[in-house]
Amino acid sequence: MNAEPAFLLHRKAYRETSALVDLLTLNHGRIRAVAHGGQRPGSKSRQRLQPFTPLFISWRGERELKRLTLMESRGQTALLAGEGLLCGLYANEIATRLLPLELPAADVFAFYTALLEALPAPSARALALRRYEWALLEALDATPRFCTPDDQRLDPQARYRFDAQSRAFLPSPQGLEGRMLRYIEQGDWEHAGLANGLKTVMRAALAPHLGTTALRSRELMLELARRRQP
Repeated sequence: MNAEPAFLLHRKAYRETSALVDLLTLNHGRIRAVAHGGQRPGSKSRQRLQPFTPLFISWRGERELKRLTLMESRGQTALLAGEGLLCGLYANEIATRLLPLELPAADVFAFYTALLEALPAPSARALALRRYEWALLEALDATPRFCTPDDQRLDPQARYRFDAQSRAFLPSPQGLEGRMLRYIEQGDWEHAGLANGLKTVMRAALAPHLGTTALRSRELMLELARRRQP
């Protein structure tokens, strides 16, 4: 096969010197493969298989577990630290959990690439994350429906909460304004005051697909926030 652009999502030791890796690829979505020598100290495979490094890869195998036959760098590793690094780890963790193996997800790949470019800049970080989360929901055919469960339009003056079963919104006095939800539906995500509501909607829509096990990256983010408190 031709070499394909990819990013490493997750890596763990496999047997003595190999690594079991999950990779996000341009045309094949998430694949799982064995990287022979991927855990051997000093090996080129280990040096190249790093998070946030643009790669070219190729593989063999018809089953779910592939064997990598080529790993080459195609650019510079994104230099992330602090909150930017934790956001990158979160992006990798949710892709590993959410994407079925070999589900085509070219838009996810594109928004992941854009996210890595945005993460070093705090002002661009949140919106890039939301775009990436939305691409994942689209790949799963799980984006919110901006209506009530019986397909009625949302009242801009009313408040609503997300209903996971219908992927729609139910009236709720403590929910989000219908006006805000309309901005989200229209993709007008840079509108002033929208950031927290957008994050709430994304988290609610992703939750049923992430399962009950806590995200390690989210726990690290909370720990960082606690350390920053006076």
